[in-house]
Amino acid sequence: MSVERRVEDIPGAPFFRSWARPGIVPPGVADYPGPLQEGETLDAISGHYRLYQLRKGHRFSTDDVTLAWYGTSWSASVRTVLDLGSGIGSVAMVAAWRLTGAKFVTVEAQEASVMLARKSVRYNGLEDRFDIRLGDFRGDAVVTADEKFDLVFGSPPYFPLGTGVEGDHPQKIACRFETRGGIEDYCLKAAPHLSLGGWFACVFPEEQRSRVEAAAAASGLKIVRHRAVIAREGEPPLLALFAMLRRDHLPPTVTETWEEPPLTIRRADGTVHPEYAAIKLSFGFPP
Repeated sequence: MSVERRVEDIPGAPFFRSWARPGIVPPGVADYPGPLQEGETLDAISGHYRLYQLRKGHRFSTDDVTLAWYGTSWSASVRTVLDLGSGIGSVAMVAAWRLTGAKFVTVEAQEASVMLARKSVRYNGLEDRFDIRLGDFRGDAVVTADEKFDLVFGSPPYFPLGTGVEGDHPQKIACRFETRGGIEDYCLKAAPHLSLGGWFACVFPEEQRSRVEAAAAASGLKIVRHRAVIAREGEPPLLALFAMLRRDHLPPTVTETWEEPPLTIRRADGTVHPEYAAIKLSFGFPP
């Protein structure tokens, strides 16, 4: 009887647990794990791409990878991408893996996260495609008025300060709580920087959908697509994915939001839902 050989997650290896890794092998593989500092990890995120993270800090999650997948799935043609509040670069990294010809501008206010993102960009050989900027995107200096993008990402913090347990690491606090604005600020910043027909994609709690709708309307955006995300079969949706266009880029006949069926991450027994397994393959992650 043959026994399947379990392959370790070796950087550059063509297979991982019988899954054929797609995409190019980045140059950082030759010097793996590179300049890994104490408390850092270097983790697979898309195909052979890897991401530097803090072991006890903010780490990429389902929110990030589903947002990257959603935004890149519905944007018809993407040459330029803006990622607002980009954190350690997880959304942009997945998007860069899927959009092989696009150029990226990412904006993040936490210096520690920017440093990690720059290390990941070097590891994956993306220096010529990424412009990583340190600063608060709400100001006018970080992204100038004349810069336009075919796709803008936003993964805002979900909660106002003082509404929950803020966490044990400063990097986590700013990612979860509105220390530098909320969904309203993301919509206001995204709208004027969209090129003709450009999309704004964001993720936010489903129970706060009314905030997203109000923020979009106040910014001149129209939610064209909406998809709730269910963590486990039988549970209510916790998150939702939104894809928006500027109202003045749409004909007046587009008045309704297309309500997609919910995306379920795991079945009731804990196994990965078959649709999500297929989605994971689409952004270079083992199912």
